[in-house]
Amino acid sequence: MTSVRSAFDEAAEFAVDLLGDPAVADHWAEPSALAEMSVGALAAHLARQISNVQLVLAEPMGPEPPVSLLEHYARVTWIGAGLQAAPNVDIRRADEDRAAVGPAAVAATAASAARELREQLATEPADRVVLLPWGPWSLTLDDMLITRIMEIAVHGDDLAYTVGSLDLQLPEAVADIATGLLVRLAVRSHGQAAVLRALARQERAPQSIAAF
Repeated sequence: MTSVRSAFDEAAEFAVDLLGDPAVADHWAEPSALAEMSVGALAAHLARQISNVQLVLAEPMGPEPPVSLLEHYARVTWIGAGLQAAPNVDIRRADEDRAAVGPAAVAATAASAARELREQLATEPADRVVLLPWGPWSLTLDDMLITRIMEIAVHGDDLAYTVGSLDLQLPEAVADIATGLLVRLAVRSHGQAAVLRALARQERAPQSIAAF
């Protein structure tokens, strides 16, 4: 198993543990830290980062070669879209629907998916390519897992912050991969110098180097 796949296993375990936190269930119907998303919808969105891997592995490989990670993020429609833009509205609605089954069911489904993927990912070839049905375009499996690791890191933090579970820490490999991708996306958006200065030269750093 590659290091990316091992890191995804750790990220999925982190997400499952967070979804099982009693504080998540206690606040399920309340607003989350993300605008117009309940805690339940945010939890369902976090869980979906695991199940989405199952979804793409169940599909046949696409006819086109995989694109790079940066090309993938150049193509997605949600980056830069406003809160009421169709892609973001659709995401929120879908996650609210998934949250309707309740916290125990969402957590149990995520745990089952994580267990199954732990075995399946170990058997997938190193050069496995997956077709993203929401693209549609292809990524290598490992690049797709990097995108899910980043999503789990970011939305795991959103959820932990919302319910006050501030002592949760990402596994080191998960944090390294997630922040590495976010830095690459920040460089794409703001330029190398801006990111370098934000990280090392506070006196001339830009106001923001947000990746999205």
